This record gives sequence, C-alpha cells and structure tokens, in this order.
Amino acid sequence: MQTITTTDELRAFCEGAAEHPYVTVDTEFLRERTYYSKLCLIQLAVPGRDDAEAVLVDPLVEGLSLDPLMDLFRNENVVKVFHAARQDLEIFQVDHGVIPVPLFDTQVAAMVCGFGEQVGYETLVKRIAKQPLDKSSRFTDWSRRPLTDAQKTYALADVTHLRQIYEFLSQKLEETGRARWVAEELATLLDPQTYVTMPQDAWKRVKTRSNSPRFLAIVRELAAFRETYAQERNVPRNRVYKDDALVELASTKPATMNDLGGSRLLLREARKGAIAEGILAAVKAGQECPKENLPKVDNDRDKLQVNPALADLLRVLLKAKTESSGVASKLIAPASDLDAIAAGQRNVAALGGWRREVFGEDALRLCDGKIALAAKGKSVVVIDL
Repeated sequence: MQTITTTDELRAFCEGAAEHPYVTVDTEFLRERTYYSKLCLIQLAVPGRDDAEAVLVDPLVEGLSLDPLMDLFRNENVVKVFHAARQDLEIFQVDHGVIPVPLFDTQVAAMVCGFGEQVGYETLVKRIAKQPLDKSSRFTDWSRRPLTDAQKTYALADVTHLRQIYEFLSQKLEETGRARWVAEELATLLDPQTYVTMPQDAWKRVKTRSNSPRFLAIVRELAAFRETYAQERNVPRNRVYKDDALVELASTKPATMNDLGGSRLLLREARKGAIAEGILAAVKAGQECPKENLPKVDNDRDKLQVNPALADLLRVLLKAKTESSGVASKLIAPASDLDAIAAGQRNVAALGGWRREVFGEDALRLCDGKIALAAKGKSVVVIDL
C-alpha cells in the first residue's frame, strides 16, 4: 500500500485521478484536545477492485502541500465520494476554504435508497460489498507515527469498499429517478456557512429552562465569550466551561472573583486569569444589555395548537409511505414538521420539493386542507384539517 509523503507524489496521483469519473475520499483526524479538527490522514481511491488504486496521504509530513488535492476537489468533472461527509468537509473548508464538488454522500444516498436512518459505513459494506470490516483501529491515535500496518489496512478499507457502494447507490438512484432528491439534501453540506460557528449565535445551542430575555442575554454573552476564547486558542469549548456551568453562571450572576469561587460547576482553571475576567465581563454585559437588544425568544413552537390525534395519524401515514417508498422517514418529515402540519401550518419542508413525490396524492390533499391516512397505497381515512 502506498503512502504519499511528498507534494510531487500527491500531484501525480491527483492528475491520474482527474482522468476517472469519481474518487472516493475519507479522513482520519483528532478533535479531543482542540476546537478545530487536526487532520492526520487522508485516504483516496479511484475506480478499481483492489488496493492498487488506493493511497494514503500523510498531511503531517513537513513540506507536503495539499494544493494538488484541492485542485482535484475543484475539478467538476470528477465526483468526490464520501460517507457521512460533514466532518470531513468541515476540515477542508476551515483549513483550505474548499468544499469538494461535485459531491456524493453515500449515507444520504442510502437513506433515499431504503437503507434506513443514518446508516453506518460498516452496514453498507456488509449489505452491498458483502465484505466484513475490521474496526479494531477505530479509536486509534492517528497523530502518532509511524502508522502500523493494521492502521493502514483499516484506513484504506474506508475508501476501497466505498467504490462499490457508490456504484451501487448511484445506479439505484438513476433507476429510480431519485438523484435529485439526494442533490437537494446535499445543499446544506455544500454551503460554506454550514461550517462557520458565529460566537454571537452560540447561545442557541445551550439548553436552558428559563426563557427570560434578561437571563438569555447573559447566556448569550457567556456563550459568545466561550466560543471566541476556544476558537482563538484552538481548545474545546468544554475545556473553557461546560454548558451546565454556563447556565449556573447565568443564574448566579457573579460580579467578583470571589463570587466565582462559589460556583459548584466551574472548572478550577476558569476561576482565575483570562477566563474568569471574560466571565465577569460577559455577565455584566448581559445584565446591562439594552432592552431592545435582548434575545428574541421564538415562542411560535410552544404556541402551536397541535391536534394530538391528527399528529399520530400523520406519523402512521409517514410510516406507511416510507415503507412503501423505501426512503428514511427523517428525510421526509421530522416530528416537528408533523406537529406543525397537525397545527394547521403549511409552509413546512415536508410538503414541498421532492418530498411531495414521496407523499404523492396525499401531499396534495394535505395542501388542500385534508389529510389522507394511507395503507398499502390506498386512502382509507380522510380528515378535514
């Protein structure tokens, strides 16, 4: 098995790969001790049936430039095939400002082709490639050198079997006319903004029990400081302080260093120095935030007048349709969409785009103010909304 350690070797492989219709890609990385992922290994393979067409690229080698690979990623004549691509794409976007196009994600395609919700790579290898997969090196430290033969074999398997999976799924999508469905689902992955975490928006991921605008203003400032601190120093946000400590701080509103000492959940390192100063400044900023700039809480979801019986019927309809169409229910309609429909809303994703094709006539009835409960393709119950 070849391990590429020079820019010239990488350029030669990428120029050869550009002559093929697709290339499979995977990465190994570490993120336990950093905010941003540390890229440790790249696996690439072009069409073929053995390891001869696959290589490992060692990005930790001094002097190796990934520019030839970025050129290949920009080449729109070559499909870049990943499985569960989001974290891989985030690395390339953050480190190089490049998102591979055109993109094919076998996990998304598998959900459209009847393999269930967020199906794992190992499952697809067994069901499509009919091969076992050795996962013994799954939790290895990929930053350590030299790599063992077991690590290399494990890493290559993530792109060699992926070729057969891609060819199978792409053919199935062509036969069923569902390639467009996958393309719509990939739009989010292809958007660079997907991989940008803005400190001022970080508070929206923090779970709280209070919707008080003033309390949320303090949460917002604490979350923004933590995100900025973590990004600038490339450390995990939880190493600064965890969510439960953040919520505690927003509740207790410490004003001095001594106040921080009374926190039950705050890490010792956060009770002094730059973190402690940032906490106190954030709490003060949240308390002094002008009323007009307080967070606007979206209570629309809480105010929905959901008909529970109708919501249950919608779930039955969804189950019937997903079983007959072979599409993962998550792709068609999450529970929140079903509740919104049951509450009378119509501007939801489940009633538009390719999902209308899955619901078929029942989608039209939904839009016309009726819901038809389907069983084996037949409408057996029709309810006015």
